[in-house]
Amino acid sequence: MQSKGAIKLFAIILALVCLYQLSFTLVTSNVENNARAYANGDEIKEKAYLDSIGLKGVYNLGVKNYTYRECKEREINLGLDLKGGMNVTLEVSVVDLVRAMAGGNQNDPVFKKAIDRAIEMQRNSQQDFVTLFGKAFEETDPNARLAAIFANVENQDKINFNSSNDQVLKVLNDEANAAISRSFNILRTRIDKFGVAQPNIQQLGSGRILVELPGVKEPDRVRKLLQGTAKLEFWETYNFGEIAPSLVEVNKMLSNEVKRDSASVTPVTASVADSAKTDSTTAATTAVADSNSLVSKLGKDSAAAPADSASKTFEEFARENPLFGVLFPADGQVRTQDEKNIVDKQCIAGYSLIKDTAAVNRILEREDVRAMLPKNLKLLWTVKPRTAESSSLELIAIKVNSRDGSAPLDGGAISDARQDFGQFNSEPEISMRMNPEGAKTWKRLTGENIGRSVAIVLDNYVYSFPTVNGEIPNGNSSISGNFEINEAKDLANILKAGKLPAPARIVEEAVVGPSLGEEAIQNSLISFVVAFIVILLFMGFYYMKAGWVANIALFANIFFIMGVLSSLGAVLTLPGIAGIILTIGLSVDANILIFERVREELRAGKGIRLAISDGFRHAMSSILDSNITLLILGVVLYVFGSGPVQGFATTLVIGVLTSLFSAVLLSRLIFEWLLEKQKPISFSNSSTEHIYSGIHFDFVGNRKKYYIFSMLVILAGIGAFAVKGLNYGVDFEGGRTYVVQMDKPLGTDEIRAALAAELETAPEVKTVGTNNRFKITTSYMIKDNNPAVETVILEKLHKSLTPLYSKAPDMETFRTTNIVSSQKVGPTIADDIKQSAFWAIMISCGLMFLYIFIRFRKWQYGLGATVALFHDVLFVLAVFAIFNGVLPIALEIDQHFIAAILTVMGYTMTESVVVFDRIREYLGIHPHMEEKKVINDALNATLSRTINTTLTVFFVLVVIFIFGGEVIRSFVFALLIGRVIGTYSSLCISTPIVVDFNKKSESEKVLVKKPA
Repeated sequence: MQSKGAIKLFAIILALVCLYQLSFTLVTSNVENNARAYANGDEIKEKAYLDSIGLKGVYNLGVKNYTYRECKEREINLGLDLKGGMNVTLEVSVVDLVRAMAGGNQNDPVFKKAIDRAIEMQRNSQQDFVTLFGKAFEETDPNARLAAIFANVENQDKINFNSSNDQVLKVLNDEANAAISRSFNILRTRIDKFGVAQPNIQQLGSGRILVELPGVKEPDRVRKLLQGTAKLEFWETYNFGEIAPSLVEVNKMLSNEVKRDSASVTPVTASVADSAKTDSTTAATTAVADSNSLVSKLGKDSAAAPADSASKTFEEFARENPLFGVLFPADGQVRTQDEKNIVDKQCIAGYSLIKDTAAVNRILEREDVRAMLPKNLKLLWTVKPRTAESSSLELIAIKVNSRDGSAPLDGGAISDARQDFGQFNSEPEISMRMNPEGAKTWKRLTGENIGRSVAIVLDNYVYSFPTVNGEIPNGNSSISGNFEINEAKDLANILKAGKLPAPARIVEEAVVGPSLGEEAIQNSLISFVVAFIVILLFMGFYYMKAGWVANIALFANIFFIMGVLSSLGAVLTLPGIAGIILTIGLSVDANILIFERVREELRAGKGIRLAISDGFRHAMSSILDSNITLLILGVVLYVFGSGPVQGFATTLVIGVLTSLFSAVLLSRLIFEWLLEKQKPISFSNSSTEHIYSGIHFDFVGNRKKYYIFSMLVILAGIGAFAVKGLNYGVDFEGGRTYVVQMDKPLGTDEIRAALAAELETAPEVKTVGTNNRFKITTSYMIKDNNPAVETVILEKLHKSLTPLYSKAPDMETFRTTNIVSSQKVGPTIADDIKQSAFWAIMISCGLMFLYIFIRFRKWQYGLGATVALFHDVLFVLAVFAIFNGVLPIALEIDQHFIAAILTVMGYTMTESVVVFDRIREYLGIHPHMEEKKVINDALNATLSRTINTTLTVFFVLVVIFIFGGEVIRSFVFALLIGRVIGTYSSLCISTPIVVDFNKKSESEKVLVKKPA
C-alpha cells in the first residue's frame, strides 16, 4: 500500500481536529448539568446561573481560556426537532414595496390590475415578483409606461418621466434586492438582542429569510418580533365630537338599506348582523337599555332609534343599527353633559369586541361609507384591550393633514429607544430619544395640539394616544400601552434595530415543544445504539476477524461524522440522525464489496496478502462509482430541500466522504498492520464461507416476468390513487398542523367532530404514536397573514378540545404543554415545495443518466439505470397509495417523503453501478461467450455482496422504524420499501433493459468490448 505515512498523518490530524471540536460539547454539557443540579428544577434559577457564568472561563486549553458562551457557540448545534424551539420562514413583501414606491398612483387602474395579475402569476412561477409585475403590466396595457406611475418625488433621483419600462423595472428590482438585504440585517440585529443561544438566520432566495431559534418557548412573542416592520408614526387626531355626526349618518344609511331590502340583506350588513347575533354581551345590552345613552338619542326620525330601548334585545338593536351593533360609540354610556363634553374631546371613535373588528372594517371600507366620512379621517385600532379582563379594542380617529398621506413625524426621527418604567405608575413603557430634526418637528407638533391627543402608531396599530398638556421641546418621549416587560423590551429592540423596508410575513413555521425534543433524542439514541449493535454483530459473525476490522472503521467513521458536523457548525436534526444511522449501514457496503472480492481471490487459490491487495483493487471501481452517485444525490437534496431535508442531505454527504476514508483507507491500514505482525486474518466461518455458492438465477431469461410483476403493482397503485388519492402532507397542500396531547385515549372521530364547528370544516385528524396524541391539520385562515391569527386558532382549538379532557387545562397550559408541536405552510411555500420536489427528482435522474453514460460509454447503461430510477419512484408511490389508510402509520407525501425517494434513487444507482461494473468486467474477461450466460454469471457473482449490503441497511431501517419515533416513521417506511425495490430493480429491471435495448443485430454477441 502506497502513501501509508500520509494516510496515517491525515488520520491523526483529522482525529485531533474532531476531538477538539467535540470537546466543547462535553464542556457545555458538564456546565449545564451543574446548572440543573444547582437550580433543582427551577428554570429561572437555572437560566440565571448560566447567564452569570456566560463570560467566565470554563475551558482552559493553555493558549486560551474559553468562556461558557464561546463554548456554546462551538458545540454541536442541535436542530429544533431535538431541542425544541421555533423555525420560521419569512417572505419580504416585495408587492408592498412596489406599491409604496408608486406613492399616490397606487389606485391607477392599470397598476392595480398588473399587481393583482402578478400576484396570481407568482403562485405558479419561480421568477421574482418584479419580473412578473413587468410582464403583467405589459399584458394589461402594452402602451402604458411605468415612469408615469413611479416618477414621483421619492424616486426622483432614480426615475424620471423619460425612463423606459426596462429602466424602471431595474430600479424596482434593485430596490427589492436592497430591501431584502436590509430586512435580513435588521432581523439579525433584532434576534441578536432577543437573547437566544445559537440562533440561525440565513437568506434563502426569492425574498425569503430562514430563522431558527432553538429553545424558544414563546412563539407569539417571536412572531411579533419578526413580523413587526417598526413603522412608527406620530399622528394628529380628531375629537369624537367632530366625527360623531358622520358616524350617526352612516348608521342611518345602513339601517335604511336593511329596511329597503329586508328579504335580501346586502353581504356586508348580513355579516355585521350575524356577528352581532353571535355575542350579546352584558355591557352592550346594558348600554342599549340606558335611556340616556347616545343610541337612544339618535333622533326621533332616526330609523335606528329603538322605540323602547329597555325592551329591545341586543340582537334586535344590532339588526336595526348595523354600525352601532358592532362599533359601540365612544359616548354611549355617558350620564351627564359634563361627561359628554369630556368624551367629545377624546379621539376614541368607539369600542368593538375583538371578534367584531373585521365586520367594522368591512363597513368602513365601503366606498359609499367613506364618502360620508371626512376625507382626511383614518381610523385605526388600538393594539390590545386596555385591561386584561376586557375583550374590546378602541377605534382611534386619526387626522391626515399631508397631501401624500404621510405622518408629520415617523420612526426615522428616533435615535435611541429603551424599555423603562412610568414615572408615576411604574408600568413598563418605552422611552425614546429623537434626533435634532425630529425634536424640532415634535416640538411644533405638540405645541399645535395642546389639549388634544397625539396618537403613537406602530405598524398601523395605535399603542397610545396621550393628551398633550404642553409643548415638548427636547425630543424625549415615551410610549405606554399596558405593556408586559418582555413586550416593552422587544418593541424597544425593534425600534432600535430599525424599520423594515417592507413587511416580512411568516409563510412557513414550525414550533416544537421541549418534551417532543426530549422524546426525539431518546428515540434516536435507542435506535442508534440498537442499529449499531446489530451491524457490529452481523459483521463480526459473517466476516469474523475482517468483520471486526470493519467495525473499528465504523467507530472511526461515526467519530469523524460528528467531529466534521461540529467543525462546520452544521445543525444536527432528527432526519440528520437518521442519515447518520443510515450511513452506518451504507459504510459497511464498501467493506462488504472488498471482503467479497477478497473471498473470491482466496477461492481462486491466492495467498492472503495477494488476495487482500487484489480484493481492494478490484472493488475500488464499484466503491467509487456507488459513492459518487450518492454524493450527487446528497447535493441535489441539499440544493432543492429545506429544513429537515437539508439536515438529512448534510449528514449523508459528510457520511459518504468519511465512509470512503474509514472503510477503504483506514481498514486497509489495519490489514497491513495485521499482515506485518503476521496475525491470522479470516473473512468467513464455516457457516458463511459457501452460503451463496449454490445459487444461480436466470435473471435475463425471466425478465418479462419481472416486467409484468412491476407493471401489476404500479397499475394497482394507479387504481388506488384514482379511488382514494394520496395522503398529501401540509408541506404540499398548505395549512397548519398541530400535534395535541390529550389526557386520555380518544377516537379521531371525536376530535374531528369537536373541531368542525370552530374551524368551519372538519380538519384531518390522525393518531400519532399513541391513542391520546393527535395530529390535527387544517387550512382554516391559512391565507390570512395577520399575526393575531395564530392566537385565534389556538383559542379555537382550546375551546373545542377542553370538554374532551378529564381535567381541562387553562389556555397557557394548553399552549405550552398540550400543544406538542405546530407547523404552518403558506400556499406559496407549498407550491414551491412541490415544484422543487419535481425538479429534484428530474434533475437527479438526468445527472444519474449522464454519469452512467460517461462512466460506461454506452447509452443503454444510462437508460437502464434511469428506467430503474423511475420504476422505483413509481413503485414506492404505488405502495403508499395502496396502503394509504390501511396501515396504522401516516403515509404522507411531504418533504421527508421526497428525501426518502431521492435516497431510494441513491440505493438503486449504487446497486446498479455495482452490477454494471461486474457485467463490464465479465464481458471483458469472456468476450466470445454467449451474452445471456455472461450477464447471468455476473449478476449471480454480485449476489453475496448485494444481499449482504441490503440486509445490513434493512436491519438498520427496521431498527429506526421500531425505535425512531412517530415523527420519521413514514420516512423510514419509504426507505424500507425502497431498499428492497432498489435491490430488485438493479438485478431484474436495469440490466434486462440494457439487454433489450442493445441495438446489435445478433443478440448473442457481446454487449461491450473490454475497455482500453
